[in-house]
Amino acid sequence: MTQGNLAKWLKKEGDKIQPGDLIASIETDKATVDWEATEAGYLAKILIPEGTKDITVGKPAVVVVEDEGDVAKFKSYSSEGGDAPVAAPKKEEAPAPKAAPAPEQPKKQKEAAPAPASTPKAAPAQAAGGRVFASPLARKVAQDQGIDVAAVPGTGPNSRVIRDDVLDYAAKGPAFAAASAPAPAPGGVYTDVPNTQIRKIIAARLTESKQTVPHYYLSVECRVDKLLKVRQELNAKGDGSYKLSVNDFIIKAAALALQKKPTCNSAWFGDFIRRYHNVDINVAVSTDEGLFTPIVQDADKKGLATIANTVKELATKAKEKKLQPHEFQGGTFTISNLGMFGVKQFAAVINPPQSCILAVGGTEKKVVPNEDKETAAVQPYATAHVMTVTLSCDHRVVDGAVGAEWLKTFKEYVEDPVKMLL
Repeated sequence: MTQGNLAKWLKKEGDKIQPGDLIASIETDKATVDWEATEAGYLAKILIPEGTKDITVGKPAVVVVEDEGDVAKFKSYSSEGGDAPVAAPKKEEAPAPKAAPAPEQPKKQKEAAPAPASTPKAAPAQAAGGRVFASPLARKVAQDQGIDVAAVPGTGPNSRVIRDDVLDYAAKGPAFAAASAPAPAPGGVYTDVPNTQIRKIIAARLTESKQTVPHYYLSVECRVDKLLKVRQELNAKGDGSYKLSVNDFIIKAAALALQKKPTCNSAWFGDFIRRYHNVDINVAVSTDEGLFTPIVQDADKKGLATIANTVKELATKAKEKKLQPHEFQGGTFTISNLGMFGVKQFAAVINPPQSCILAVGGTEKKVVPNEDKETAAVQPYATAHVMTVTLSCDHRVVDGAVGAEWLKTFKEYVEDPVKMLL
């Protein structure tokens, strides 16, 4: 995290707090987590109102004192510094000192300038005196991208430039600065929906992925008749303790294939490639807030019933925004399944620093060559349920032949699920 939102204060000024007491609810990029007190004391002053968004990590949020008598001393206290909500505007809005009045010529030029047709929502975050208000991470990203941070429109507090602003500017080009708020079509009716923290993070990461990761795509068709039959038989014997989906078999098959082809279970770190020995599968879950990718840890060591129950539990938590950081941070390989929406085939965007993501399409009935040797001479063709999957690979880590070998292994497990038991 580099920033987050303060959703709600659970304590008010003057309240006594003990270690373990919940102070506030914090919205991260993927979940809402509780902030616990670590020491006893009294909450003297709340510095950031609840509902405040895009708060930089490390910014003071609350003052806690040991003695109750000290609470009153902080009644009018406010945080100071470049990030303080009132610091930057005061510098810009303060009138010029009487001893040094503004030159007459610039004033005339200012009065002669025509009024703009509309005021853009975001403007470069440059204060009087040439100082640019930008987070350290935004400056670092701008330097890496070769961008002048002063030209980037800021959308943070007090038009402060944040990392997402730099990435948006890099993706859209200098024209973005001149037209940060595009004019609607004449007579058009529209609704501006504010982006959630999750949406902003997703946009930044996927933009970074498509700009920096050399994607290539491999597709293969898998016959799933045997898989569907095994699934039906196992579900009939489950007695309600589990309900297997096709996606559960896919997770298991992918995990076992990663065991045999560990190059696809790797991550790019610039100076080195990290090859993981554990197989932790991220499973994409769609919610109203955005896309979550909770993790099925050690998927290669889990049985199908355990995988099914784990995915169900994590999906419920994701939709309720109750995922804990360890349940969605990390992972070594990602699976995105849109088959249940009727999508036949698609190519997914890699989740850095991972090297691969598997896109799973829907199952359809097709005419295929008859593989039964006894009847093939009389009936050369048969019908089968076929599923199309596409593997997106990072070419810096996974060469084409390696990706093809992984898909071949994955297909063997899917088409003959009994092999998953070996």
